Amino acid sequence: MADLQPVTKTHGAIRVGDNLTRFALWAPDATAVQVLFDDGETLAMNAEADGWYVAEAQCDAGTAYRYKINDDLEVPDPASRAQQSDVHSASVVVDHASYPWRQAQWQGRPWHEAVIYEVHVGLMGGFEGVMKHLPRLEALGITAIELMPIAEFPGDRNWGYDGVLPYAPEHAYGTPDQLKALIDKAHEHGLMVILDVVYNHFGPDGNFLHAYAKGFFNEDKHTPWGAAIDFSKPQVREFFIGNALMWLFDYRFDGLRFDAVHAIESPDFLQDMAKRIRKATPAGRHIWLNLENEHNEAHLLQQGFDAQWNDDGHNALHVLLTGETEAYYEDYAQDTTGKLARCLGEGFVYQGHVNRHGEKRGEPSGHLNPTSFVLFLQNHDQIGNRAFGERLSQLSPEPALRAATTLLLASPMVPLMFMGDEWGASEPFQFFTSFHGELAEAVRNGRRSEFKAFSAFQDPERRAKIPDPNAKATFDASRPAFDQFDQHQRGPWVELYVQLLSLRRRDLMPGLPGAVFKSVTVLGEKAVSARWKLGDGSIWQIDLNLNEHPVAATLPFETYVLFDSRGSAASLEASDTLPGYTALVSRIPADAPGASQ
Repeated sequence: MADLQPVTKTHGAIRVGDNLTRFALWAPDATAVQVLFDDGETLAMNAEADGWYVAEAQCDAGTAYRYKINDDLEVPDPASRAQQSDVHSASVVVDHASYPWRQAQWQGRPWHEAVIYEVHVGLMGGFEGVMKHLPRLEALGITAIELMPIAEFPGDRNWGYDGVLPYAPEHAYGTPDQLKALIDKAHEHGLMVILDVVYNHFGPDGNFLHAYAKGFFNEDKHTPWGAAIDFSKPQVREFFIGNALMWLFDYRFDGLRFDAVHAIESPDFLQDMAKRIRKATPAGRHIWLNLENEHNEAHLLQQGFDAQWNDDGHNALHVLLTGETEAYYEDYAQDTTGKLARCLGEGFVYQGHVNRHGEKRGEPSGHLNPTSFVLFLQNHDQIGNRAFGERLSQLSPEPALRAATTLLLASPMVPLMFMGDEWGASEPFQFFTSFHGELAEAVRNGRRSEFKAFSAFQDPERRAKIPDPNAKATFDASRPAFDQFDQHQRGPWVELYVQLLSLRRRDLMPGLPGAVFKSVTVLGEKAVSARWKLGDGSIWQIDLNLNEHPVAATLPFETYVLFDSRGSAASLEASDTLPGYTALVSRIPADAPGASQ
């Protein structure tokens, strides 16, 4: 790890005493900085070593302010804890210590109990809107909700990955106290809350760092979003580590999901951040740290991180369910069943294997606990990055999707579902923003040009029908029919989720600590039999057939079968045949015949 000088300052406006706030801005390219208060008062900031500007002022929580750079440019605080309205408005002093926590003794839940439900806060009606769904999610068997990014972004509608003020909750969703109330209420229901954070880039509108802190960026290295963030600078590193600590300790989030860390150009930053978080966490408290990482760096999952989103598993299953093989699915078009088998038997599919670009990707992962991998059939990316945002309910035969859902919810990997999956929602989830002017036009055209390589979008007229990300109608069309949930709650999909999550809680979760991958057999096209050894020595087996035709299989005794995806009325056709579109979940005692095979 790099030998970094210690950083003692905390970015932003911090309450340091009764009615006393310390303002700290890292602005190495500025020659003078002032704090401008909304009441017209100004306060000169003292230039200190290493590019810092610092000042203290008597002011209450709720005070609005900006920074004035070089007597010219007025900017929000890049570490603003809240904004008056948008990214271009004034920042607001926040007193995090003033919130009256009701679940102050909450310690979280161990990682092996994770069953994650990903949501977009805006589509659910803001922080208070999400709160209304907590009772039904608890009843369903969910143990954690994961919020897509909530950092302040331009406008009122955005996926969240265009955030520019990472310390400030999006004003359109609610206040900092309303966010805390959501987390407090979730804990009351026994639900963890995970936050998706973006530390690999800043959004394109409202980011003024280039004007006074060019050191945030390394212009010699680029990402899909522009110059890479320069984590070799201790002040930059502290900016993001401080942000993670704020969410975990001021807001009491139970975990973080780190977006696209493969775009972070500093190999030791992630380990440094994990060490800082673990060191700050009191004994007995559970905090979950998850990665999205195209590089499949398995070593990170033994260096402070609990798990990685397993895109490999999703991609193989998507190809088997839909037959789609374009773009990144091309990497899974050949020997798809074998690739799924590798995923179920070792975690990652790509463990140093060569991808479609001729590049080696990934590291060996079979030595890890199965809970080191977050498995999903859908998430915001995999639906929303489609041209029209279709869900699997429109793309896959229903019995095949039921079988795949059984694998998802009953696998020893940690399951993640996307809002609406539990009733087979048909509403799309599309890409949306609320940019204006030239930026809006660029995003609209860029979105449509992304699909030129797809055979279905060679025709410009067809591409022109791709929804405009900036249109409010695109946002509105992406909202699942939550108001109709009562009509769905006794339907076949909800029943499937309730049954499987009850089975998971009762029969699988207790054995997940100490679980290991054991073996996988390819039974035929789209069919596998996977085994894991649980911590108590028993064997957990899933026999999966995503083909409509039966396949030969060595099935466990019916007495071991806990679940059949075809429904309780279905029975096994024969002990040596796995029916089409079927998933069987079995638990074989450690001393049973065949358990050691």
